[in-house]
Amino acid sequence: MYKKLALILIILFSLFGCGQPTVSGQLQKVGLLVPETIDDKVLGIRGYEGLLKIQSELGVDVFYKEGMNEESEVRAAIDEFHQNEVNLIFGYGSEYGSFFNSMSEDYPDIHFVLFNQNVTGDNVTSLNFESHAMGFFGGMVAGEMTKTKKVGVLAAFEWQPEIDGFFEGAYFQNENVHVEISYVQDWNDTSVALPLLNEMIDSGVDIVYVAGDGYNVSAIDRLKEEGLFAIGFAIDQSDLGKGTVLTSTVQHVDTLYEVVAKAYNKGELKSGELNFDFEDGVITMGQFSPLVDESFQVKLEKYIKEYKKSGILPNQM
Repeated sequence: MYKKLALILIILFSLFGCGQPTVSGQLQKVGLLVPETIDDKVLGIRGYEGLLKIQSELGVDVFYKEGMNEESEVRAAIDEFHQNEVNLIFGYGSEYGSFFNSMSEDYPDIHFVLFNQNVTGDNVTSLNFESHAMGFFGGMVAGEMTKTKKVGVLAAFEWQPEIDGFFEGAYFQNENVHVEISYVQDWNDTSVALPLLNEMIDSGVDIVYVAGDGYNVSAIDRLKEEGLFAIGFAIDQSDLGKGTVLTSTVQHVDTLYEVVAKAYNKGELKSGELNFDFEDGVITMGQFSPLVDESFQVKLEKYIKEYKKSGILPNQM
């Protein structure tokens, strides 16, 4: 399904009486590809919000296509974008690495952007969240709040840097803590994630860092049923229950999309891999549950502030 969002912008500006900003640089129009839909609670909505932010801040037409999983579908979508004068395309999913690397030479006037992948070509950029630190600070919260001294990570893949970060942070805060780690081997597979979560619950884990995408909501709901706790991932998931979600480690994709679009418009967007962390304003902690003691929150914020200045985590001091 092919969507054009220009009408939304026109309505908003007519309601609020604001003049539409104009782009005078290289940026023409922006496209987004998502593997599922823009309505899913983590992956799709993050990309969509980023697209809307570009539209609002830069005043350009933006487009998106959903269900983009196959190479032939992706190529057809890029062809459509190209015909509509789109020259900046975001792919929000791990599958777009191979697609963009292989297709970028065929579209030299389009710049392709994706996340956490190895990329090739002068017109392909990978945006990499430095997520070790956010995992560390999430782990500190778990280490502080656990009653059973058993916490868990329900991760998608072994390579996620936030996993080691969480382990280190939990142990830094509580030397007696035990961390269980399970891997779903997929960002979204609830049918695999929930049995793994149940095993953690049966073992006495009382706080779980739900470090995935599509299975996050179901996993947090399961923890809520048991009166247990979660550390949210990627977006602020406090809306799933402030009595369940102690905090979240948040990657502000919408802000990063805007940063990238502005850089491209100025002719300053580099190809290759670009890294972003707390100091760039695109990673933060989410809202804290009222259950988390305010004195600990102050302590954690102090550590984060020091990390933003020095790049040194508390366990490295």
